Amino acid sequence: MLKRTGSAHVVTTTRQYKGKVYRTHLLRRSYREGKTVKNETLGNLSHLPEALIDVIRRALQGEQFIAVAERFEIIASHAHGHVQAVMSALERLGLACLLGTRASRERSVVLAMVAARILAPQTKLATTRWWHTTTLAEEFGVADADEDELYAAMDWLLERQPVIEKKLATRHLKLDSLVLYDLSSSYFEGSTCPLAKLGYSRDGKKGKLQVNYGLLTDARGCPVAVSVYEGNTADPETLMPQIGRLRAGFGVKHLVMVGDRGMISHKAIEHLRDEEGVGWITALKSASIRTLLKHGHLQLDLFDERNLFELTHPDYPGERLVACRNPELAKLRAHKREDMLAATEKNLKKVQSAVVAGRLKGQDSIGVRVGKVVNQYKMAKHFELDIEDRSFAFQRKRDSISAEAALDGLYIIRTSVSAEQMDSAECVRRYKSLAQVERAFRSLKTIDLKVRPIHHRLADRVRAHIFLCMLAYYVEWHMREAWRELMFADEDQQAKRTRDPVAPAKRSLPAERKAASHTLEDGTPAHSFTTLLAELGAIVRNTCRVPHAERASCFQITTTANPKQHDALQLIRQMTV
Repeated sequence: MLKRTGSAHVVTTTRQYKGKVYRTHLLRRSYREGKTVKNETLGNLSHLPEALIDVIRRALQGEQFIAVAERFEIIASHAHGHVQAVMSALERLGLACLLGTRASRERSVVLAMVAARILAPQTKLATTRWWHTTTLAEEFGVADADEDELYAAMDWLLERQPVIEKKLATRHLKLDSLVLYDLSSSYFEGSTCPLAKLGYSRDGKKGKLQVNYGLLTDARGCPVAVSVYEGNTADPETLMPQIGRLRAGFGVKHLVMVGDRGMISHKAIEHLRDEEGVGWITALKSASIRTLLKHGHLQLDLFDERNLFELTHPDYPGERLVACRNPELAKLRAHKREDMLAATEKNLKKVQSAVVAGRLKGQDSIGVRVGKVVNQYKMAKHFELDIEDRSFAFQRKRDSISAEAALDGLYIIRTSVSAEQMDSAECVRRYKSLAQVERAFRSLKTIDLKVRPIHHRLADRVRAHIFLCMLAYYVEWHMREAWRELMFADEDQQAKRTRDPVAPAKRSLPAERKAASHTLEDGTPAHSFTTLLAELGAIVRNTCRVPHAERASCFQITTTANPKQHDALQLIRQMTV
């Protein structure tokens, strides 16, 4: 019988057995034997990967395949997704128009530096090298910019700072506004900048020259303006110039300034009393609270049934005092103080042993060693010391410790704002909103933007550098707000306006679940700002070409965004100012 050769093909069958689905892929050949069509199995392909089986099926159907490298090659790949996100944020915020109404080379360079500060904060020279590893330089048209051009753009930016900040104030501050203000510092590398001075270091870098800078924000913590001062400038000295700036420069007629007890000092308040239309919220220092308690004007038994109440005192005419007590904070401080007392006692016993053994002699020598110990944790006020030439004894001052313990968890808000304008609870909330400025300083210094250490030698370059970092934080602040639902952040911001202002802050239940499981409601990972940018950075723009062609033209292919990347980019496009 004559057999006619037939065509080979792949047959796939599916069957269920005990609740499981099994797929079988067979290589088969069809042929004719006389007038009868028959099939022959040539092999079982089920053990092969699905992708390879698909190639075999298509090849048998007549498709031709060639090596990818013969038709297509990638000659460059640049991270793009995170650049795209920041660019979208810049567009939504209209930052280009804030910098200057006309397009210019300087404006493009500054925009590129702001974006680079958010994505990879580095020195200006390192920035010009880094941004070529991404699409940033290409997107902003600054691929040929060098370090000197970046410095020239910074000088251009500094000249426009007053105009830019006025635009920001118009956007975010009303004629009757609440303004948050605080001062921080960053250390220098070098010693030639005239702004660099020794002062109170908030970075814990004793002996390092530093520069101070004050940040003005709206009630939400959104930055509006920044001012730079010499490193030894005291906090209160910067307050009145900022108020003058708000009123004369930004046109804010009525404002409430919120500052900590170091910023809005008793002396500063004397000046504020003469400023019509200016209210303030601050807090009393521990010494003042102790005086009120000692003279019976503050009665602790009033906290038995509530955690805040108002009082007045003749030493504070025309002011409202809101006394608050947080039991959880009291426990924390008591525990911390006991730990420091125990640690100090442990070290004092070592000194005592050295004196008994004769290794340490002389009243002066013993006193120097004891002084270092009791000042290490600032516990000298709580110990009674008896130092002789050949002996040393110590004991706790129980009365001193008890007096301090009475103030644990106790603080008093001091304000000139009337009760009609703001009730007691709201005054406390507004004072606590200073934490938003502290968050800004953390982001500026360490977490994201890394304003420190400062390497610039010229005073104006330092001012421009800090202003550039503030603009970067302005963009980042809005991006963080837009991305709340994708990050560990608490989305229920409305609850902050109604919750107990004295009780310890608590996350909402959804935020608690995110923190505990590290996942979102849909089961995908929750992100920090940094890791979300890294996720977006996985979107790559590839430059491709056809090899060996006489006139090979390049074309670009960008990675398709995954669902999380798509959501992040979409949230930025919908971001509100």
